[in-house]
Amino acid sequence: MKLTIFGATGRIGQHVLAQATAAGHDVTAVARNPAKLGPGVRVITADLNAPDPVVLESAVGGADAVLSGLGPRKQAEHGIVSAGTRAIAAAMQATGTRRLVVVSGVGVSTVPTPSRPHPPRREPGTGFVMQYLTIPLVRRMLGQHFVDVALMEEFLRSCDLDWTVLRVPRVVDAPATGRFRTAHGHPLRAAFRIGRADAAQLMLRLAEQPETAGTVVTAAY
Repeated sequence: MKLTIFGATGRIGQHVLAQATAAGHDVTAVARNPAKLGPGVRVITADLNAPDPVVLESAVGGADAVLSGLGPRKQAEHGIVSAGTRAIAAAMQATGTRRLVVVSGVGVSTVPTPSRPHPPRREPGTGFVMQYLTIPLVRRMLGQHFVDVALMEEFLRSCDLDWTVLRVPRVVDAPATGRFRTAHGHPLRAAFRIGRADAAQLMLRLAEQPETAGTVVTAAY
């Protein structure tokens, strides 16, 4: 496959890049600082805080799938997930590229957004620990970023692309196992953690599953 990867220097994105390259995919990585990616990688330099539509269109044009692991590196970058996804989507629509897989977070459905000002306070079906301890703790810890990810999901629901949202819980540094649970279109009970490498593996798998377009997939051990 011809893949374009955004957030390729991030916690999950770096694993997506390594696995995609190892699998022999034709990969383009989009990064603000290409020096972080090392040699042997096709890189397009772009800053999604100040996106250049021409540059982004050159990055996604002709791709079979675009994968995004966008996330802020510092406080000043809050907002990059929703704004960056909008810029990526605009470039995809301009070039006729359809398939998009993005990373989101468990519990995002409880965050108010303009189109859902009164979401459920708890995610039904997630169990007592998830509903009353884990998700509230994550919301307090991530704050603005959690809202930003919710806004990204809201945008995608109205976006004319073949998107899939991958919601992950706490990501940990662990080797790929290929052994994780998934839920398609509904919450996953006891979704406490997943390894970065396994999340990356699932992103690549979803990129080749067009039947998951327009759905939310949750993954955890």
